[in-house]
Amino acid sequence: MTDLLIDIENVSKKYTGADRYSLKSVNLKIYEGEKFGFFGPNGAGKTTLISILCQILPFNEGKVTYYLGSKPIEFHSIRQKIGFVPQDLALYEDLTARQNISYFGAMYNMKSNEVRKRSVELFELLGLSAVADRKVRTFSGGMKRRLNLIAGLIHEPAVVFLDEPTVGVDIQSRNAMLSFLKEINGKGTSLIYTSHHLDEAERICDRVAIIDHGDIIASGSIPQLLGENDVEDLTGLLIKLTGKEFRDNV
Repeated sequence: MTDLLIDIENVSKKYTGADRYSLKSVNLKIYEGEKFGFFGPNGAGKTTLISILCQILPFNEGKVTYYLGSKPIEFHSIRQKIGFVPQDLALYEDLTARQNISYFGAMYNMKSNEVRKRSVELFELLGLSAVADRKVRTFSGGMKRRLNLIAGLIHEPAVVFLDEPTVGVDIQSRNAMLSFLKEINGKGTSLIYTSHHLDEAERICDRVAIIDHGDIIASGSIPQLLGENDVEDLTGLLIKLTGKEFRDNV
């Protein structure tokens, strides 16, 4: 049986000044080596939950326990094992791609020779070797997204959180990024992922959780959930479970 990676127990989050909880008593288990997806309408609580799991946001109630090799790890000690690829680009536009990655490697206390070796490998895999010494402000959107991915993976984390990693990129960049993510997952890296590209989710994820109004309203493998709800794909599942109302103003 696959070892437990993250145990989320009754986690709730209410932002200061808010009149309702963004997350309400969330319970979920995620296992080592999984490709796990969070999906739901705008404002459902997906990014809030990922931010809590990455220790970017505190939570009000509940407990989060990480495990590596079946042993629990103190929550504050897990940061070196976590990679985070945010929806908003976390790059320095006036630095080169190589300088950006050197900076992020130093943040993770990597030695300079380790950063050089790892960045050469990642630049090659994601098609950025020829532009590694260009300033990021000259990059296309797809190139920036690929560099953003490298920044979150430079320290070889055990688990990577991906919040809309391919938003706004062309089909070639999307394909390269998804193929790369599946490759590193095959080598043992766990992926926790959210996106509005539901076709992408069906290509990437083993299991998913559907979140709406701060609650997890369904979770399981994609075939299981489609069969239980008599729908053909994730788009149909989300509409059936969360309704057809517009959520853009949330």
